[in-house]
Amino acid sequence: MVPMNQMIRILAISFVAMCSAAATRGQAKPLPSGDVQKIYERLLEHIDTIPIYDNHSHATFPDDSDMDAMAAPPGESSVIRLREDNPEFVAAAKALFGYPYADFQPEHAKWLIDKKKAAEASGTTAYWDSILDKLNIETCLANRVALAPYLDPQRFHWVFFVDSFLFPFDNRDQAGKNGDMAVYIPLQERVLQRYMKQEGVSGLPRDLSGYENFVRQTLADNQKKGGVAMKFEAAYFRSLYFGDPRRATAEAIYAKYHAGGVPSDDEYTTFQDYVFRVLIDQAGKLNLPAHFHSAVGIGDYFRLTNGNPLNLENVLRDPRYKNVKFVLIHGGYPHTLEMIWLTAAKNVYTDSSLMGYYVYPSELKNILKQWISLFPDKIMFGSDAFPFNDAVGAEETFWLAARSARTAVAAALAELVAEGAFTEARALELARMYLHDNAVKLYGDGR
Repeated sequence: MVPMNQMIRILAISFVAMCSAAATRGQAKPLPSGDVQKIYERLLEHIDTIPIYDNHSHATFPDDSDMDAMAAPPGESSVIRLREDNPEFVAAAKALFGYPYADFQPEHAKWLIDKKKAAEASGTTAYWDSILDKLNIETCLANRVALAPYLDPQRFHWVFFVDSFLFPFDNRDQAGKNGDMAVYIPLQERVLQRYMKQEGVSGLPRDLSGYENFVRQTLADNQKKGGVAMKFEAAYFRSLYFGDPRRATAEAIYAKYHAGGVPSDDEYTTFQDYVFRVLIDQAGKLNLPAHFHSAVGIGDYFRLTNGNPLNLENVLRDPRYKNVKFVLIHGGYPHTLEMIWLTAAKNVYTDSSLMGYYVYPSELKNILKQWISLFPDKIMFGSDAFPFNDAVGAEETFWLAARSARTAVAAALAELVAEGAFTEARALELARMYLHDNAVKLYGDGR
């Protein structure tokens, strides 16, 4: 017979061992166990059925000048995945159109171009709706100067540009800075003139109060026209760090230059900082989300430091703007870790647009795994679909971004499941949040 004290000791050791085993099972491991490939395949089968809410695109035909308030400078460099010889674009054309060739040689590409030209000539909304249907994209935000009549407003929701309000004066010095700005600045001037015509403003108002009213009214009217968010591409022109100047300072600059004259860089930057605050304040009053290009950019003179999302931290953490919903587009790439920590604020969100075709799914998987591990309720899918030429259009980049995101998020979640972070059921919930639900919570389903 075992003595009582020895029995107690045996039971105590057994209890500790059981607790240890339970704790081990309940804690995520640093290395995956089990068959990650099979988990990935099971998850992907379900993830492919999740309808997508696309947070960022430029849905358009390539000859539509309203596709963006910007344009690519001639001869810009392109990452390897966006070059014409990427076989993934052929795969996209085959999947979407039954493209019968294995390359985009001119005599072959004509088959695809003719099909797209015929769709454009029809002028109906059926074509772009069908592209979304083929990719299981339910809703898409279209970043455009104006929403095109060939886009169904039930499926494509308008995000309008506001950078033009930062350039009301004589911009000859701004346009003369480099070849990129020589392309960008005239386009901003054109958009500002368009807004002035829309609002019945024949020239710049005579004082800052008049200009502020014009800015605020344009935002309100664009929202009434269907705008669901406003978009800044400011990182192409200047740093995303916006100071907080006194109104009297901006008023003096406006009075000095509204009728003519060329501001110095310091004067223009100060004035832009003030107008930016007017725009953000009005966005809060209208419950209009503010989108920012916050990542790498095109052109030979884009400064990576300008697009760093940390430049916006003084604005994102400003209690005056606690009711403004900030959406930092493109995940801050390559500053993706800094980006996800910015979303710790209740009113800050990000998306994976641009990354879905700049980097391959293996790299996107790593980014999404990190994001999901921290703030999975603040991340969204975005395609950044854009036409690169007559053959490789927004259609193919929609396909590439969507396929990359579905496979990358499935792979990221498979690793986390295999590491014991959560179950497959929870993984599918997180996938749906990224691909669809987080955006619906931010904008509403709009249908």
